[in-house]
Amino acid sequence: MGKKILIVDDEPDILKVAVYRLKKAGYEVISAEDGGTGLNLAFKEKPDLILLDLRLPVMDGFDVCQQLKSNPEFKNIPVILFTASSDKAVEEKAKEIGADGHLMKPFEPQELLEIVKRFIG
Repeated sequence: MGKKILIVDDEPDILKVAVYRLKKAGYEVISAEDGGTGLNLAFKEKPDLILLDLRLPVMDGFDVCQQLKSNPEFKNIPVILFTASSDKAVEEKAKEIGADGHLMKPFEPQELLEIVKRFIG
Protein backbone atom coordinates (compact mmCIF):
# COMPACT_ATOMS: atom_id res chain seq x y z
CA MET A 1 0.00 0.00 0.00
CA GLY A 2 1.17 3.55 -0.71
CA LYS A 3 1.81 6.36 1.69
CA LYS A 4 -1.00 7.21 4.10
CA ILE A 5 -2.95 10.47 3.78
CA LEU A 6 -5.50 11.85 6.23
CA ILE A 7 -8.12 14.17 4.73
CA VAL A 8 -10.27 16.25 7.09
CA ASP A 9 -13.10 18.13 5.38
CA ASP A 10 -16.80 18.53 6.17
CA GLU A 11 -17.90 18.95 2.54
CA PRO A 12 -18.98 15.49 1.35
CA ASP A 13 -18.41 16.22 -2.36
CA ILE A 14 -14.85 17.43 -1.83
CA LEU A 15 -14.10 14.53 0.48
CA LYS A 16 -15.50 11.97 -1.95
CA VAL A 17 -13.56 13.30 -4.96
CA ALA A 18 -10.32 13.74 -2.99
CA VAL A 19 -10.47 10.24 -1.48
CA TYR A 20 -11.26 8.70 -4.87
CA ARG A 21 -8.46 10.50 -6.75
CA LEU A 22 -5.84 9.85 -4.10
CA LYS A 23 -6.73 6.15 -3.81
CA LYS A 24 -6.64 5.86 -7.60
CA ALA A 25 -3.13 7.39 -7.50
CA GLY A 26 -2.02 4.63 -5.10
CA TYR A 27 -2.25 6.32 -1.71
CA GLU A 28 -3.86 4.85 1.38
CA VAL A 29 -6.52 7.36 2.45
CA ILE A 30 -8.34 7.86 5.74
CA SER A 31 -10.82 10.65 6.31
CA ALA A 32 -12.77 12.60 8.90
CA GLU A 33 -15.53 15.18 8.69
CA ASP A 34 -14.71 17.27 11.77
CA GLY A 35 -11.60 18.60 13.45
CA GLY A 36 -11.87 16.57 16.64
CA THR A 37 -12.16 13.26 14.81
CA GLY A 38 -9.40 14.32 12.43
CA LEU A 39 -7.04 15.10 15.30
CA ASN A 40 -7.77 11.74 16.96
CA LEU A 41 -7.21 9.88 13.67
CA ALA A 42 -3.92 11.70 13.11
CA PHE A 43 -2.58 10.56 16.49
CA LYS A 44 -3.89 7.02 16.00
CA GLU A 45 -2.90 6.48 12.35
CA LYS A 46 0.29 8.63 12.01
CA PRO A 47 -0.30 9.56 8.35
CA ASP A 48 2.48 10.66 6.00
CA LEU A 49 0.50 13.79 5.01
CA ILE A 50 -2.54 15.62 6.37
CA LEU A 51 -4.96 17.59 4.19
CA LEU A 52 -7.02 19.81 6.45
CA ASP A 53 -9.91 22.18 5.78
CA LEU A 54 -9.86 25.41 7.79
CA ARG A 55 -13.59 25.62 8.45
CA LEU A 56 -14.60 22.50 10.33
CA PRO A 57 -17.14 21.59 12.99
CA VAL A 58 -15.98 20.72 16.54
CA MET A 59 -12.45 22.16 16.06
CA ASP A 60 -11.30 24.36 13.19
CA GLY A 61 -8.33 23.60 10.98
CA PHE A 62 -6.11 26.21 12.60
CA ASP A 63 -6.57 24.59 16.02
CA VAL A 64 -6.00 21.08 14.65
CA CYS A 65 -2.85 22.16 12.80
CA GLN A 66 -1.50 24.01 15.83
CA GLN A 67 -2.03 21.00 18.10
CA LEU A 68 -0.38 18.66 15.59
CA LYS A 69 2.62 20.89 14.94
CA SER A 70 3.20 21.48 18.65
CA ASN A 71 3.70 17.72 19.07
CA PRO A 72 7.24 16.51 18.20
CA GLU A 73 5.82 13.40 16.48
CA PHE A 74 4.15 15.62 13.87
CA LYS A 75 6.87 18.23 13.29
CA ASN A 76 7.94 16.53 10.05
CA ILE A 77 4.51 15.45 8.82
CA PRO A 78 3.31 17.93 6.20
CA VAL A 79 -0.03 19.63 6.85
CA ILE A 80 -1.72 21.22 3.84
CA LEU A 81 -4.66 23.51 4.57
CA PHE A 82 -7.73 23.83 2.32
CA THR A 83 -9.21 27.31 2.27
CA ALA A 84 -11.78 29.21 0.24
CA SER A 85 -10.33 32.49 1.48
CA SER A 86 -7.79 34.45 -0.53
CA ASP A 87 -7.16 36.70 2.48
CA LYS A 88 -3.43 37.20 3.09
CA ALA A 89 -4.06 37.18 6.86
CA VAL A 90 -5.29 33.58 6.58
CA GLU A 91 -2.15 32.61 4.68
CA GLU A 92 0.06 34.32 7.27
CA LYS A 93 -1.70 32.63 10.18
CA ALA A 94 -1.33 29.26 8.44
CA LYS A 95 2.44 29.76 8.16
CA GLU A 96 2.62 31.02 11.74
CA ILE A 97 1.04 27.84 13.16
CA GLY A 98 3.27 25.57 11.10
CA ALA A 99 1.17 24.63 8.05
CA ASP A 100 3.39 23.44 5.22
CA GLY A 101 1.19 24.66 2.39
CA HIS A 102 -2.32 25.54 1.33
CA LEU A 103 -4.70 24.80 -1.51
CA MET A 104 -7.46 27.17 -2.58
CA LYS A 105 -10.99 25.76 -2.77
CA PRO A 106 -12.47 24.90 -5.13
CA PHE A 107 -9.53 23.03 -6.61
CA GLU A 108 -9.08 20.66 -9.51
CA PRO A 109 -8.23 17.04 -8.65
CA GLN A 110 -4.95 17.45 -10.56
CA GLU A 111 -3.95 20.36 -8.28
CA LEU A 112 -4.53 18.13 -5.27
CA LEU A 113 -2.36 15.37 -6.72
CA GLU A 114 0.41 17.84 -7.56
CA ILE A 115 0.63 19.26 -4.05
CA VAL A 116 0.54 15.76 -2.51
CA LYS A 117 3.34 14.57 -4.82
CA ARG A 118 5.40 17.66 -4.01
CA PHE A 119 5.34 16.78 -0.31
CA ILE A 120 5.39 12.98 -0.18
CA GLY A 121 6.06 11.75 -3.71
